[in-house]
Amino acid sequence: MEYEAVIGLEVHVQVKADSKIFARCGAGFGHGPNELADPVVLGLPGALPVMNKKALDGIIKAGLALGCTIPDVSKWDRKNYFYPDSPNNYQITQYDQPICDGGEVEIELPGASRNIMGEHRKVKLTRIHLENDVGKLTHFSSDSLVDYNRAGTSLMEIVSEPDMHSGEEAFAFLTSIRQIMVYCGISDCDMEKGQMRADANISVRPKGQKALGERIELKNLNSITGVKNGIEYEIRRQTSELKKGRTITQATWRWDAELGVTEEMRKKENAHDYRYFPDPDLMPVRVDDEWRNRLRAEIPELPYEKQRRYFEEFDLPYTITSVIVPDRELAEYFEEAANLAPKKAQAIGNLVVNDLLREVSEVGIALSESKIRPPHILSLVEVVEKGTITKNIAKEVFVEMFKSGETAEEVIERKGLKPDFDDSQVKTWCEEAIAENPKPVESFKAGNDKALNSLKGQVMKKSRGKANPQLVDGIIRDLLA
Repeated sequence: MEYEAVIGLEVHVQVKADSKIFARCGAGFGHGPNELADPVVLGLPGALPVMNKKALDGIIKAGLALGCTIPDVSKWDRKNYFYPDSPNNYQITQYDQPICDGGEVEIELPGASRNIMGEHRKVKLTRIHLENDVGKLTHFSSDSLVDYNRAGTSLMEIVSEPDMHSGEEAFAFLTSIRQIMVYCGISDCDMEKGQMRADANISVRPKGQKALGERIELKNLNSITGVKNGIEYEIRRQTSELKKGRTITQATWRWDAELGVTEEMRKKENAHDYRYFPDPDLMPVRVDDEWRNRLRAEIPELPYEKQRRYFEEFDLPYTITSVIVPDRELAEYFEEAANLAPKKAQAIGNLVVNDLLREVSEVGIALSESKIRPPHILSLVEVVEKGTITKNIAKEVFVEMFKSGETAEEVIERKGLKPDFDDSQVKTWCEEAIAENPKPVESFKAGNDKALNSLKGQVMKKSRGKANPQLVDGIIRDLLA
């Protein structure tokens, strides 16, 4: 019997805000333990929550970007449970009236070539709701420490339908969400800082069966790759158990990345175990059209929309768009240069992806700190296209431009890289190369076109690398014809 997996993800994304969702104290990363706490965060008697408007803006914008319906009214509920990282012994969340209903996430699966993206499809969402994050526990051999800096941070939970069937799809789903959240300025989604986390619900069933199998919720997934690996292992484990005639019991399991295995943590709670009830301290949220339209106007062109436009407008290959598009700042940099000369967009893209990113990475600076700006990129493309310098010399020129902030023309002039000979001299060198190298000449005449490279190399050596390779190629072919 063949089996198939059915996967749903619960993705937690911290909304970028200066303060916490229901408290005045600051929100952020890199502070000393428990520095970002106040009476509301610590659940002290008499401390009342006050709604953070920026957090609401963030989740509504996320919902609009993902095609959700934003109801006119949503409300707050208390999810009751005891755990040391939740001082109130409940979490303020949204149970039956979330801010965002439905929606979908476009994902890309492997299989791209040139200007054709890989297979694309849309994963359906159930909802997106807003809640307060909990603190962070650090466990030792005999005790545990809790840090409440993270507690109370604005946290979106993006809940997918059971609409994925492999670790690869889950990987693509998370990648797409992270890109969209960063593009829209909603979150930095740094998983190392806990700004984005995911739990996976995985079940396996016989192929063709409509009913879902018993699901396992997989936790401790600390990276997108970890999500993919954990899901793939759990699919194999459940499939093996079913083939042996054993049953799967609903439970919460954890992923051990070091050992590469899953292990059971506890039996899974259901909604009734949390005893949800409306929060008495917070009023419902009413969202009108003016609010929706204001945030909709702030949503930028999203990554896959931009990528499709680059294919059509600039005829860029996938190898370039797949590097540029995921980084909004890099895409804006490229587009500023490409708009100066749209027909040269591919050459500009090559310099941005291969040379600019290499230099920025080696020096360890942000793109905004680079002395090379979009007009500099275009200046180098133009001198190469004019034949003023060769592509090999252009690499040297780019490094100098990056260091000094000069244009290509200024570097060429300062370093004396412009050819100090004319086409007649190039022809003389070609004649000499042919006379001095009879073997590649014979090979070329016998039909081996690659033999020409040996002759061209000799000419480039005589010209100290300054001769135009296209000119050299044409002259040699004419002479041998």
